Amino acid sequence: MDLVIGSDHAGLSMKAAIVSHLNGLGHTVVDMGTYSTESIDYPDYAKAVADSVVAGDAALGFLICGTGQGMSMAANKVNGIRSAVVSDTFSAKAVREHNNANILCLGQRIIGEGLALDLVDAFITQEFAGGRHERRVNKIIALEQG
Repeated sequence: MDLVIGSDHAGLSMKAAIVSHLNGLGHTVVDMGTYSTESIDYPDYAKAVADSVVAGDAALGFLICGTGQGMSMAANKVNGIRSAVVSDTFSAKAVREHNNANILCLGQRIIGEGLALDLVDAFITQEFAGGRHERRVNKIIALEQG
C-alpha cells in the first residue's frame, strides 16, 4: 500500500519508528518531513500529507506531533480529509470502519512507540464498512462543500 507520513519536530522519532515498521511490512512510505528537531510550523506538513492523500498519491496518511491535535486540526481543513487523533486500538479501527478516516494523527508526547505501531496496524488493516456509515460520511463531505 502507498502511504504518506509527516511530523513536526515533536513527532520526529515516532515518525521514524512508524516508517521503519511500515517499510518492514512491505508498504511504500513517502516521508514528507520534517527531518530535524528544529522547531517548525506543523500546518505546513499537515497540508503536504493531506494534499498527497487527496491527490490519490497515497491511500492513507499519518501525522505525528506532540499531541496529534494540531496536525489533525490543520489536516481537516483540507477538503477530502477526515483525520482523527486516536490513542486506543478500538478507535483506530472505528475511525476507518465508521468514518472512513484517511489520516491517522498521533501524539508522541501522549503515547509510547509500541502503542503507536499497534494503532498504525489497526488503522491500515481496517476497511470502511460503507452501508449506514456511508450516508453519514457523505454528510461530512457535504459540510465541507458548504
